[in-house]
This record gives sequence, C-alpha cells and structure tokens, in this order.
Amino acid sequence: MRTKTKVWLVIAVSLVLIGCFVFGGVMSMLKWDFTKISTVKYERNGYEINENYKDIFVKTDTADIVFVPSENQITSVSCYEQKNVKHSVTVKDSTLVIEAVDTRKWYEYIGINFGTPKITVSIPQGEYGMLSVKSSTGDVKIPKDFKFASIDISESTGNVTNCASASEMIKIKTSTGDIFVENTAVGSLDLSVSTGNVTVSSVSCEGDVKVLVSTGKAKLNNIACKSFISSGSTGDVSLNNVIAAEKFSIKRSTGDVKFNSCDANEIYVKTDTGDVSGSLLSNKVFFTNTDTGDVEIPKTMDGGKCEIITDTGDIKITVK
Repeated sequence: MRTKTKVWLVIAVSLVLIGCFVFGGVMSMLKWDFTKISTVKYERNGYEINENYKDIFVKTDTADIVFVPSENQITSVSCYEQKNVKHSVTVKDSTLVIEAVDTRKWYEYIGINFGTPKITVSIPQGEYGMLSVKSSTGDVKIPKDFKFASIDISESTGNVTNCASASEMIKIKTSTGDIFVENTAVGSLDLSVSTGNVTVSSVSCEGDVKVLVSTGKAKLNNIACKSFISSGSTGDVSLNNVIAAEKFSIKRSTGDVKFNSCDANEIYVKTDTGDVSGSLLSNKVFFTNTDTGDVEIPKTMDGGKCEIITDTGDIKITVK
C-alpha cells in the first residue's frame, strides 16, 4: 500500500472516531434522549365535542389511536401531533370524524423524527353505530367498555388490540402487524394479516370466525362460533377449546395444525408441509391421506366427518 493511501486511511479513521466521540458527548449531555435532536416539532391539541353522533370515523397516517372511557360523560379528543400534520375533529351527518390534515411542503418531509403521534379518543361508555379506522402506521387499541354495531379497522403497519363487542361484524385487516381480539362477543369475526400473528381469546361469536394469515401464527383460545375458517401460506394454527356448531375448515401451505379439546360437527384440514395433531371432544368418521408421514387416529365409525390431508407431515388425533 502506498504511503499516500495510508495517510488518507488514517485521516478517515480519525474523523470517524472524532465524530463518534462528539456524538457520544452530545447525547450524554442530552441524557440519550433522541427526541431532543428531532427536527420535527410536536404539540398537543384538545377538542371537546358537544354535538350528538352515532358513528365514529378515524383516518390518519402515522398516529397511534387509543379509545378510553370518558370520566365526565363528555366526548373529547386529545392529539399529540406534528405542527404541520394536525387533525380535524368534527361531527358530520351523525358521525364523529377525525382526520389528518397534512400541510407539509415537500422539503418538510426531510428531517429527523423520533416522536410518535398519538390520538386519544375519550367517549362515554355505551353503544354506538359503526366504528371505522383507517391508518397507515400506528397501533390501535379499543377497550371492552364499548359496544358497536360493527367495527372495521384497516392498518398498513401496526398492531390492533380490540376488546370491544359488536352486534354485527368485526373486520380487522393489517399488512404488517399483530391482531389481538379478546374477551368480547361479536356477530361475526373476519381477521386478515399479511405478516404478523393473530391471537383470539375468550370470544363468543354467533356467526363465523375467519382468519387469513399469509405469514404468521394463528392462536385461538376459548372460542364458541358457528364455523371456524382459516387459510394461509406460512404459519402454525393452534386451537384450544374452540367449539364450532358446524365446521372447521383449515388450509395451510407450511405450518402445523394443533387441536386441544376442540370440536365441530365437520372438520376439514389440508396442509402441504406440516403436522396435524391434538385432541377432539367427540367421535368422528376419519378420512386421512398423507404422502410421507405417520397416521394415528381413533378407530371410530360414528360421528361427523373429519378429513385430514397432508403432503409431508404426520397425522395424530385422539378423542377425549
């Protein structure tokens, strides 16, 4: 290596080390609070609603959305938001509408941002019409204190946690994020995620429970429904104490299917690569097929139809 090249390498390494020391010193003075070096400015704005409304519509880009019960029976909305990406809060046609209003110039999209916008919707406990939430990036949390006619949530990147009940359908769709539905009653349940996990626990559903997972796990615990229908590409399906009045229909490309104390009048399971195992609560007439795998099933000749098909995987089922 030539002397000139060595000199430039020493200078480059020295500059990097100096930069690291300066950055460390500055951050130490700021107590490693990265929000203090953010170029994006935030402010908190509050809105109080005195008009009557039935439905709720929320549309935002990057804010977390949290619903909480009102302590004084008055509807209010608190927004921790960017100064140039504020939210409007109005009542239109009996609908509480919360929408982001982005007034940024093109150059204002460039900068350092460590903050997280947040919308806190405080509403009285009770029953409402339709709840619709559209968000690009951010989490959504809805507690058990409310009941809606229907719930429709669409997320690009973010987790959704719902404990509220709905007399009709709860529909939740995310591209990247987890879905949690817990301790609630619903007319029907439709959950869809591209990359993420789905967890459903302690839910009473008059209609069907549908779970679509492209890549991720589906876990259901203590569920009563009409039918359970699930499809997906990659991921396990775990059912614990899931009882369907009519049928289970489960399809997976890669992933195991596990039953624990589950039952349905009719069961259909198909996996390309994965095992099917666990316990059912009543006798079934079994129809099984696997290309390379072991099959262990009860020799029962009464009950509903149970068809299990795997390309590569074992089939091991017991009846309690």
